[in-house]
Amino acid sequence: MRGILIGDPITTCLSPSVYDMICKLGFEVRENCDLSSIVTQNGEVCWKTITGCVRYEESGQDLDYWGSVRLLGPVCEAIHLHFLSLTKEQFEIQYAPWLQWTSFPELFLEVFGTLGNLPSPATSLSVMKLVSCLERALGDVFLLIGKECPFLLRDLLASEELSQVFGHSAMDVLKVFIGSPRGLNLRNVLWHGFASPQEIPPKYCATMLLLTAGLGQLLESYLQQTKVTLAHRPFVTLTNLEDLIVFPDITYEVLAVLEQVMTKSAFVLKIMLPYWRMALVKFKSHRFADCTILLLTQLETGLRRVFAAVNKCAHRLLTAESTTLYTTFDEILAKHLNDGTINQLPLLLGEPAMDFLWDFLNYQEGPRLRDRLSHGEINLGEFPKEATIQLLAFSLVLSLQFAGEDVLSMFKEEAAIKLLISLAEGYSSRCHPVFQLKKQVLSCEESIRIWPLLPLPADPGQEPGRLEDNAKTHACNSLITRILCALFHHMPENHSVVKDLDDLPTEQWHHLLSGLCSTHVPTLFCPRVVLEVLVVLRSISSQCQRVSSQVVASSQLRHRQWAGRKLRSRQRQNYLRMLHSIRLLFPALHLILLLTVLELVHIHAVCGKKAYEYQQYLKFLKSILQYTENLVSYTSQEKNKWNETVDLTHTALLKIWTFTEKKQMLIHLAKKSTSKVVL
Repeated sequence: MRGILIGDPITTCLSPSVYDMICKLGFEVRENCDLSSIVTQNGEVCWKTITGCVRYEESGQDLDYWGSVRLLGPVCEAIHLHFLSLTKEQFEIQYAPWLQWTSFPELFLEVFGTLGNLPSPATSLSVMKLVSCLERALGDVFLLIGKECPFLLRDLLASEELSQVFGHSAMDVLKVFIGSPRGLNLRNVLWHGFASPQEIPPKYCATMLLLTAGLGQLLESYLQQTKVTLAHRPFVTLTNLEDLIVFPDITYEVLAVLEQVMTKSAFVLKIMLPYWRMALVKFKSHRFADCTILLLTQLETGLRRVFAAVNKCAHRLLTAESTTLYTTFDEILAKHLNDGTINQLPLLLGEPAMDFLWDFLNYQEGPRLRDRLSHGEINLGEFPKEATIQLLAFSLVLSLQFAGEDVLSMFKEEAAIKLLISLAEGYSSRCHPVFQLKKQVLSCEESIRIWPLLPLPADPGQEPGRLEDNAKTHACNSLITRILCALFHHMPENHSVVKDLDDLPTEQWHHLLSGLCSTHVPTLFCPRVVLEVLVVLRSISSQCQRVSSQVVASSQLRHRQWAGRKLRSRQRQNYLRMLHSIRLLFPALHLILLLTVLELVHIHAVCGKKAYEYQQYLKFLKSILQYTENLVSYTSQEKNKWNETVDLTHTALLKIWTFTEKKQMLIHLAKKSTSKVVL
């Protein structure tokens, strides 16, 4: 793979226009700026001086970004020199009170400590963290007036709500620094991995620090006038991480290999090496959020380089002008390019690597690490080590792939590295709806499995009354057997699971369903119709889980009441009806789960259905969903309609049998699998 990236050394990922904007324009005006006109001795920001440097086009509406950056240069220089003259204690006394309005005020003391005279990876990291924290805080302020906070920072800065609080002029200053691709655009060029450490002047970091304090002063005035209180939204807690942990803990041996590989891999741009080195330092010092932020930006940089090479569009490596979208993860990981042609990157990386990237970055049920970190939604101090380990291990494997055969052969036989490569090559999606459905099915089966172990009342035979409709129950059992026989013809291997409905083989159900769930189902770039069917199947599985939970809870409660002689005659009768009903629901729910997972295994066959057939199929699935939803209602402790569940089940089984006879299910369309399900 290394060969596709060999070429002239890359000296910058910024286009000429963007490079001039960030690295040159703000240094053209050499006049000294009086600090007292920018900030008072008490640390109060003189907004008039700063906003006075903002220029507008002749129309008076649009910002003149070039003119504004040029005039703001000396102001930024004065702010930077001011902060360099302060001790940490002095900074804290003067500015800490004005930073309390953010959701993470302690971050800004950290940022102050990185304001050296020379550009460094610490400067870039500080800007990224500062801007994400600022964005989160601005969103909290927006919600003082507005109802739904904009997702994009540029839309947030353009909102009337923030202008009401801070004023249009202050918002225009922020637009120059972080709100538009026509300005400095510090947020995007850093978070998307375009800027090298040498290309971010520390004076812009210092200015963003002062602007944040100045916004705190404006906000305090607004809050005093309006008598309202600012509330911070809670941080997002990352979910499903337990499913994503596939790589073991990173040892010093593995870190040592990565330190060597990153200097030899074509995946790592030489101008970006300081970021990689800093990421390892941050990991060793247990700064896991910092490590992850740096890795994410460099994964995007490296993948963009591969994307540009394999798709033969070298110009996409650079930041684009304001009229063109940047090449970001969204396009890098997509199936098609903007012109409709096939993106060659997924074919080169392979499905496991693409699954990993989609899991961590894109899927709604995944951690979406880059989005949540860049928008300030995660508490940086509590970022989980486990997530960082996964990215670090994946980064090592990816770097090795582009390091050449000589480097690969040097390390790939080492036990720790060999394991990481093996795990990466065997990775499959954990956040796609396919995986989540499998997880639901197995969880539901585990819940149903304990039904036969539920306690039974002593000597229930003395209770009088007709408690069951044997004819209807026998009809249901007969239908279940017939449907199962029909389904078994489409199993990977034909096994007779139900031989005697009076002696249900619980463990065999478990082995069958877990075996089917181990079948690989492609998840990358699923068509819309596949996703629609998955939504319904997941809803069915979810309702089955609710039924099982209710059955277990009701059975345990009624047994305690029975044993304590706390049930009246009618309640005893209802308890016995429940016991009879769940003997039928046990195989019925297993059948629904089996049907669900068989359709899942053949899910991609739905793409072969014509429009009318697809609608009929969806209607069938929704009828099963309706059955399970009704079961949830009937088996609740509020209703206890246990006799009715028999009628309900009989009707549902008839529909399943009728549709099965039409051979319109996905198992009928798909070719029979030759894989085995071990029972």
